[in-house]
Formats: sequence, C-alpha cells, structure tokens
Amino acid sequence: MKLLLHCCCGPCAVGSLPQFEEHGYQPFGYFYNPNIHPYQEHKARRLSFIELMERRGLPYLAVKDYPLEEWLRQVAPAPEQRCAYCYQSRLLAAAEFALNNGFEHFSTTLLISPYQNHQLIRETGEKIAAAKGLEFVYLDLRGGFRQGQEEARAMGLYMQKYCGCIYSEKERYQKKKKAISKGADS
Repeated sequence: MKLLLHCCCGPCAVGSLPQFEEHGYQPFGYFYNPNIHPYQEHKARRLSFIELMERRGLPYLAVKDYPLEEWLRQVAPAPEQRCAYCYQSRLLAAAEFALNNGFEHFSTTLLISPYQNHQLIRETGEKIAAAKGLEFVYLDLRGGFRQGQEEARAMGLYMQKYCGCIYSEKERYQKKKKAISKGADS
C-alpha cells in the first residue's frame, strides 16, 4: 500500500519509516514545513530529510516553497493556538499532494514525537482525509522515538533543538535560561 508520509525532519523519519513499513505501507516522503524558523533551520532540516531518504533509497519530494509570511499571518493573532494551524496546514498540503498523485493513504512523522498533541493530529488528519476522500493512517509511533533519535545521531543527521517555529524556539531557550538563573531576572 502506497503511503504519502509527511515528514517534519530526518530524525523523526528515521524512527517512523520502519514502523509504517512493518504495517505494510510503502512510504513516499513528503517534506513541507513552513513552520520551521528561521530559514537556515528550515534548510538544515530539509537537507537532513533528503539525506535520509537518499540513504534509504526511498522516493520523496522536498518542497522548496517557504511561505513564511502566510504562516506568520495565520498564527500571530493567537500564538497559543499555533499548533492547530500548523498541523492543519501541513496535513492539508500532504493530503492535496496525495490526492493529486495517486495516493489513497497519508500520514505524518509527527506521530513519533511524545511532545506533539496526538489527539489533535489524528482529528485533523481524519477530518482532512474525509473531505478529500483519502484515509489518514494513525499509528502511535512514540515507542520508537528514542531509538530513532539514537539512530539519527549515529547517522550524523542534523538534530534540531526545538519543535520548529519561532515561538517554540523561544519557549525552549527561555525555559533553559530560567532554569539556569533560578528565578533571577535578566
């Protein structure tokens, strides 16, 4: 069964691909992530994805389009709700590509992360699938997260430090700074 697999990055794909294959799917990797900021971070993750897919000899498309302004326009009014838009925009793009290229099934490597909202991803994917006449394949891949990360490190793939957007970058480093300062203002 052919599966269009939205990939957020190489490291998440490392642990996800074998799990989809074990379920009988033949993944086609699809990188589309306007949520990754800044551009150099987007480029590093895109290249990491390409490197993995070429090493594995799997078919893929790494979309170069980077609609940063549209992403910011959509999330800036309510940054606390950005993940819903982020899931929706990427899964919609994946579903449209799947529909236009003969795929009946689609999914995402976001499902490997213990830090993502699985319920929201699943609901979003299933809603889009119903509207497009496709099937969203939900697999709880979280059990392969740590092993996938270890394999990605061993392969020398670029390992990101935050989810992707400028808001998640701020949260990640702001928490670290607060932990170091132990409550002191800076």
